Amino acid sequence: MNRSAIKAPRTTLDQWRILQAVVDAGGYAQAAERLHRSQSAVSYAVAKLQAQLGVPLLEIHGRKAELTKMGETLLRRSRQLLGDAAELEQLAHSLEQGWEAEVVLVVDAAYPSSTLMQVLKQFASDCPNTHVRLEEVVLSGADEALLEGRADLVVASQVPQGFLGDPLLEVEFIAVAHRDHPLHRSVEPLTTELLRRELQVVIRDSGLYLNRSSGWLGSEYRWTVSSIETAVVAVSSGLGFSWLPQHQIETELAQGILVPLPLREGGRKLGLMHLVFGRSEATGPATQRLAQLFKEVANHGR
Repeated sequence: MNRSAIKAPRTTLDQWRILQAVVDAGGYAQAAERLHRSQSAVSYAVAKLQAQLGVPLLEIHGRKAELTKMGETLLRRSRQLLGDAAELEQLAHSLEQGWEAEVVLVVDAAYPSSTLMQVLKQFASDCPNTHVRLEEVVLSGADEALLEGRADLVVASQVPQGFLGDPLLEVEFIAVAHRDHPLHRSVEPLTTELLRRELQVVIRDSGLYLNRSSGWLGSEYRWTVSSIETAVVAVSSGLGFSWLPQHQIETELAQGILVPLPLREGGRKLGLMHLVFGRSEATGPATQRLAQLFKEVANHGR
């Protein structure tokens, strides 16, 4: 008879749970108490597991059960499997209760990243079985995500027509340039006309169709970058001026690398961030919880 064709009896996750309890509790009696089973049932389950595997898993030293070398290797792997099984059961329960497997979140890049991470960290704790697909956009990129129906929740700088949104927080944009920039040597307050003569660093709108040009003064003398982070680096390097979110340049301002421009008007602009549901009629509990966390964090910061 071909010995490779003989199939060994299958072990069960419950048997491995019992073995794990015996090891962790230090003995059969302690494991039986922990599992609310009889000691004979625990002993039988472990003995059957060892017989099925054909290798010794435990050795008794006095009153304590200790793993063999092979037992250590197998139990280490079984702990991973038991953890995966528990996560799978929890996921199935969450889906049965109507919790989404994934939430698509679109956030305007001007929203403070530290605040965003605070929200997502709490969400990961509250909804461990829901995956978040995060997309960061600029200006009309948020509008298009709503209009195209590809987002569950959006943090946007404005609410497009046909949608309702709740105000979250204000983001202050400051006109700044490197401390050695010629604009800082002006003896008169700067005007729009003077600014048009200098290179402006503009953050590109990530939208494909609506495309807004917020902050751009209209001069062709500009450089366009794709992110706020790149704009901060460019201006901090002495390349032009720009309106940048204050929360993104606090370090540069404190160190005197960037200095606010002495504009006659418009040196500071406020942008209000809004929270908008993408599919309000079919919003699941995970999306609702994420929205609640955005509001709680915003209210706590006021």
